Amino acid sequence: MDSQATFIEQLSQSIRTEDFIKLSLGNYRGEEAALKNVYVKLVLIKRVLMLSFTYRYQTRDLTKNYSIEEGLSQLQDLLSVSAFRIATLFTASANVVCEWGKQGKWSIRQEKATAKKPTSRSHDESKERRLQQGSKRYLQELRLTDAEGKVYKNAQDKWKQINHYIEILNGMLVDLPQNEQLQVVDMGSGKGYLTFALYDYLRNVLHRDVAVTGVEYRKDLVDFCNEVAQRADFDQLSFVEGSIDSYEPSHALNVLIALHACDTATDDAIAKGIKNNADLIVVAPCCHKQIRREMEKGKAKNELDFLLKHGIFLERQAEMLTDGLRALIMEYYGYQTKVFQFVSDAHTPKNVLVVGVKKGTNAARQAEIKAKIEESKAYFGIGYHHLEKLLG
Repeated sequence: MDSQATFIEQLSQSIRTEDFIKLSLGNYRGEEAALKNVYVKLVLIKRVLMLSFTYRYQTRDLTKNYSIEEGLSQLQDLLSVSAFRIATLFTASANVVCEWGKQGKWSIRQEKATAKKPTSRSHDESKERRLQQGSKRYLQELRLTDAEGKVYKNAQDKWKQINHYIEILNGMLVDLPQNEQLQVVDMGSGKGYLTFALYDYLRNVLHRDVAVTGVEYRKDLVDFCNEVAQRADFDQLSFVEGSIDSYEPSHALNVLIALHACDTATDDAIAKGIKNNADLIVVAPCCHKQIRREMEKGKAKNELDFLLKHGIFLERQAEMLTDGLRALIMEYYGYQTKVFQFVSDAHTPKNVLVVGVKKGTNAARQAEIKAKIEESKAYFGIGYHHLEKLLG
């Protein structure tokens, strides 16, 4: 039996003996664009034990669940074509590494166990919430919990959504500059659900010195949120009246957030973040009218124009183009971008999150991006993108 077959057998045995913890595949050399890694774990779905595969791409994750037999077959396929050159099996007793060597064959070695066994494999178990309910004053004031800290039944979806936002942001928040007061702006903060939660999380969970500002054009909501912040003793959280376009921060920005800013207001927010050299920009776009009007006016002739005669396809294409160009423009200014779905489309069709982390760039990369932007605009008959105008 060769090393690869031995590895698959050891994997199968670890599942049978309940020793299995997780599996990872790396050093991808296959042909599928942007695929980086595959992570495998055991999950219990409707009382059936299954292997859950997470395919990690450059800008998204894709999860598929297989029966044990199907999963083992899938792993054999992934390794047999040498698409992945290293596989690590984490068990309670040891880490087993199967690696494709320079001699053109697989080898196996054992290392000291480093992973802890999960307490539950339930796929449907309650997720740990980043924010604890407790007796937090602001949660009561925002009508999310009662006086005892229990989440109201009609607020469960909002509570889950807030925690999901914090979960998504967490990995990026912990990488923000240390040893300085973080400056965070939430553009279009509304009633302040996320603004309060973000301040609470940064201040009381991550223990960061932080000042958070919510920008909202409705004066009644600004007054209400400032009163709640004062009663909650959130002394570095404030709300100001104004639009995204008109707001000018008094300090350098670390984080700029704009959720569901309509049409070009999202561009206003991104431009504000870029001009103020924000370390992290997070936007959830809503409406994409500007680019749709450009496409309707341009009426480009190409091999895809047959799709755009249908209104619903035109709308979807305009959404992808708007956000795709936004990501390219952010990359031009040195941001590493990710675009992904952040809530189920069962809750809202506007569920795309565009994230930019400041990394830096160079002239060659900028020239390449600029050419791609111009090429894309010409192909779809787009005269201009509003974000381009804002940034000159």
